[in-house]
Amino acid sequence: MSKHLASAIFDSHAEAERAIAELRSAGVPDRALSVVTGADGLPDGPEGSDDASHAHHGNVLRGILGGGALGAGLGVAALAIPGVGPLVAAGAIAASAVPGAMAIGAAAGAAAGTLNETLMKHGIDQEDADYYGERLGRGGILVSVDSAAADLAPETASDILYRNGGHSSRRSRVSTL
Repeated sequence: MSKHLASAIFDSHAEAERAIAELRSAGVPDRALSVVTGADGLPDGPEGSDDASHAHHGNVLRGILGGGALGAGLGVAALAIPGVGPLVAAGAIAASAVPGAMAIGAAAGAAAGTLNETLMKHGIDQEDADYYGERLGRGGILVSVDSAAADLAPETASDILYRNGGHSSRRSRVSTL
């Protein structure tokens, strides 16, 4: 795992929203955030309409990230990963996911590996990539923070993520009541 990256998976949008709100209160800019979530249940736009589909995926991320706009630097990518399902990504992870998503069409059998590779290229280690991939397929929301871009200690970012219900392969979920 990158020593500048803090990441956790959340079981609910509300927990992810709270974590992102607290990160922003701590001064984390949008450009330092990445979010990946399932797109299950989203209506698709008309056949061949990338704009309509992109708008729907953006609405899901707006709900998680808050506010009416995604903010500068938070590009959105929609991914359809066999075995995992449709995913929506925003931030640096979205930029790294697009080439991986294109590779899926060429080699669908390697889909799980492609998601893990995308997460690992983002700076997430193999164990967490496996853990996150499994939970993304069940409706989880992955949030990561580039602490170097946020000018925030990685430990502080991790504490915020875990305090708000995030968990990883090495750290169990804490109740957020």
